Amino acid sequence: MAKALRVGLLGYGLAGRVFHAPLIAATPGLRLDAIVTRDPQRREQARQHFPDARLVDDADELWRTPDALDLVVVATPNRQHVPMARAALAAGLPVVVDKPLSPTAAEGRVLVDEATERGVPLTVFQNRRWDGDFLTVRRLVEQGELGQVLRFESRFERFRPTIKPGWRELAGPEEAGGALFDLGAHLVDQAVQLFGPVDRVYAEVDRRRAGAAVDDDAFVALTHANGVHSHLWMGAVTAQLGPRLRVLGDRAGYTSYGLDVQEAALHDGGRPDQPGWGEVPSDRYGLLGVDGDLRPVPTEPGAYQSFYAQVAAALRDGAPMPVDPRDSVHTVELIELAHRSAAEGVVLPVPTA
Repeated sequence: MAKALRVGLLGYGLAGRVFHAPLIAATPGLRLDAIVTRDPQRREQARQHFPDARLVDDADELWRTPDALDLVVVATPNRQHVPMARAALAAGLPVVVDKPLSPTAAEGRVLVDEATERGVPLTVFQNRRWDGDFLTVRRLVEQGELGQVLRFESRFERFRPTIKPGWRELAGPEEAGGALFDLGAHLVDQAVQLFGPVDRVYAEVDRRRAGAAVDDDAFVALTHANGVHSHLWMGAVTAQLGPRLRVLGDRAGYTSYGLDVQEAALHDGGRPDQPGWGEVPSDRYGLLGVDGDLRPVPTEPGAYQSFYAQVAAALRDGAPMPVDPRDSVHTVELIELAHRSAAEGVVLPVPTA
């Protein structure tokens, strides 16, 4: 049996602790070898969760011994994504970067070009491509169940009117904080994956909570080249949640409620190798059809584990990485256009390459 690929994880906050560490540990062929964090509480959590992983105070320790690792995962605050990824590339180590790839599209392009020039694999953790509801919509669209899709509505909404201190609430542009970067990085990526290139962007971006320094309420409208209109909502001050997904075609529509179950399961200590992982109970199935003739459609099981399984296959067998980092650069481009649209109050064309 081939030796497990050794993974170094930078950061043990929400992204590192809840998503990356358990998914890496559950992936055959990968071993969580090192966790970089200085925070005493997080170090203790890491020690309890993964006693066989070595705890490292500073990422520089990893760059001094690159032969001790086979992969680096950057799950740090957004402002550190690019410098940490560049350091890993300079050490010759393949990199997974949590979304968003970079605070600006220009920085992201430079990073992708550097990875290409060095011949070192780079990918981005766009895990919501493996949400069960997204997989279900993609299947329905591909099978023609909706006819020609006219409108796609997608929401990541919460009701958290009190500001919780943390880097996501910092206003500096290098922080890439706020709802549009945090949640929009998923929603925009999903819309483009489903319906392709975007011609125009319109957005409304606001700060609703008292004392908020970053956006916490946003709406983005994307007009795709094929005529589909994607309407995306994200925010922290939604007292009544809308449908998670609503897709309207000229033959039928599909509507589903509630977030994918995997994040909550991971937060509660669940693992993808457990029976029933990612499955949604039948009372939460989305509805397909037209009013007066609706039927529940089983939701595809969510599969975040597929991301790291594909990473392992790419490193071992030369298969493609699960996410092309250029897709994530384009997502940041669209987020930048959305911020500009909101500031200027105009619809903006998407520049062609």
